[in-house]
Amino acid sequence: MTSERALILDFGGVVTRTLFETHEITERTLGLPQGSLTWLGPFDTVTDPLWVAMQNREITERDYWLTRAAEIGRMVGENWSDMQTFVRRARGAEPELVLRPEARDAILRAKEAGLKLAILSNELDLFYGAEFRKRFPLIDLFDVIVDATYTKILKPDPRAYEQVLSELGLPREACVFVDDQKKNIEGAEAVGLPHVHFDVTRPAESYARALAMLGL
Repeated sequence: MTSERALILDFGGVVTRTLFETHEITERTLGLPQGSLTWLGPFDTVTDPLWVAMQNREITERDYWLTRAAEIGRMVGENWSDMQTFVRRARGAEPELVLRPEARDAILRAKEAGLKLAILSNELDLFYGAEFRKRFPLIDLFDVIVDATYTKILKPDPRAYEQVLSELGLPREACVFVDDQKKNIEGAEAVGLPHVHFDVTRPAESYARALAMLGL
């Protein structure tokens, strides 16, 4: 067993605050009146029947976000037919405000303890754009970034997890993978990769659990 260990993080929702948590940034950036965006997903399901439909698998996660993107596009008088327009326009200007404070703490702590750090994302550059990523605080601390924007291999495909392990050069038991989507956690389970199902409503607890599993 290697003495080296690694923390492998999903990006959207785990390293960044979710789009539900940054309505005030979105409204300010797009020049919308404060309080225009009322849907809060997992933070208050009563405000968000569409989110409930997604949780019940009546619509896909992709459908959910395309609907939201189209709605906000209409609010600013534009036609937004993809997710990346929404993400880049809503939060591209202020990467540092999008970083989760709990993520900052965990990443710095992991780095200080000599752990390797990796990102395993389905859409990092697709949604956020390469410019955003380059300006994102702490991005230089990551040893490995595996982004399906380029690999075209989406979690929960087993090959996505195998690729990040191969680039880290570590056995799976030396790593912990953190993701907020249940299907991606099921993918990690299928390949025997230790994992934490990240709870966006309790980020500090989820990070504490991941670090504890890595001996911190």
